[in-house]
Amino acid sequence: MKKLLNTVYVTTEGASLRKDGENLVAEVDGAERARVPLHMVGSLVVFGAIFISPALIGACAAAGITLVLLDRVGRFQARIEGPVAGNVLLRRAQYRASDAPEDIVRGLVMGKVSNQRAVLMRALREYGGDLASEQRAAIAMVTKRMARILRRVALADEHIEALRGAEGEAAQLYFSVFDALVRSPDPQLRFRGRSRRPPLDPINALLSFLYTLLTHDCRSAAESLGLDPAVGFLHRDRPGRPSLALDLMEELRPVLADRLALSLINRRQLRAQDFEARDGGAVLLTEEGRKTVLTAWQERKKEERRHPFLEETAPLGLVPYLQAQLLARHLRGDLDAYPPWFWK
Repeated sequence: MKKLLNTVYVTTEGASLRKDGENLVAEVDGAERARVPLHMVGSLVVFGAIFISPALIGACAAAGITLVLLDRVGRFQARIEGPVAGNVLLRRAQYRASDAPEDIVRGLVMGKVSNQRAVLMRALREYGGDLASEQRAAIAMVTKRMARILRRVALADEHIEALRGAEGEAAQLYFSVFDALVRSPDPQLRFRGRSRRPPLDPINALLSFLYTLLTHDCRSAAESLGLDPAVGFLHRDRPGRPSLALDLMEELRPVLADRLALSLINRRQLRAQDFEARDGGAVLLTEEGRKTVLTAWQERKKEERRHPFLEETAPLGLVPYLQAQLLARHLRGDLDAYPPWFWK
């Protein structure tokens, strides 16, 4: 099943990728380093200056394998894919729903805020005794305020801007205590508030990198079902922005990305030397740091959880596809509402 196939990541600059028969072959300095059958590849993501043969590009397009080009630090550059196949009736339903998206946005916001709150409550249970009293009090206060936001979103008939405001309020509360969850001995690995484009500290660099990987998976999930990844509900339409992929990502970020970032830092799999500062203040992962994160990301996606709505066990890497399927069923009228994914 295509959605379960692997994403191949290539991070070694100067590598060459070519097609040999029905295989993807990676070479470094003329020596073959890896060979993967194309039928086992779901998508190909390359970082930095890597040669890709025209024959391989054509084979990927013909086989429905998406090729994503990122720069050496993980910023998106381009996406190459074959002819787009999709259900025009589903897309028309998506466009109509985007004009009055309150019900879908309500589900997305509830899923995101609930999962952010669950991350904080899990942290209190796992190492609450190691936290200073003021840190425990601050986290407990934030979880209570987030519970009130959830009740307000669930019960009130709020306009789209009010729902977006509730999501922003919850995110501000969540990140205001995120540093207390970081248990690294390295003084450089502290979280001083969310910063993007560029990230200004190692924690933000790690979060941004993981969010890029998750966005790619969510976009692939939307496109696999024939949904338009550019037309979202929570995120406003903007040229070049995959708004629907960003929507699908929101409820999954706390569990798939934030929890993984904390695990890598707190288990000391990433240390201060795995990040580098650039001119202008940007902080980025080193090549070795990226490899560590990519390995952990692939392992994380293999972990299985029970889906609260479907009541079936599935790998975490499959959750974006399941949520995209549920969204499509709601748009078709098979479900009364979009059911968010709640982490327990």
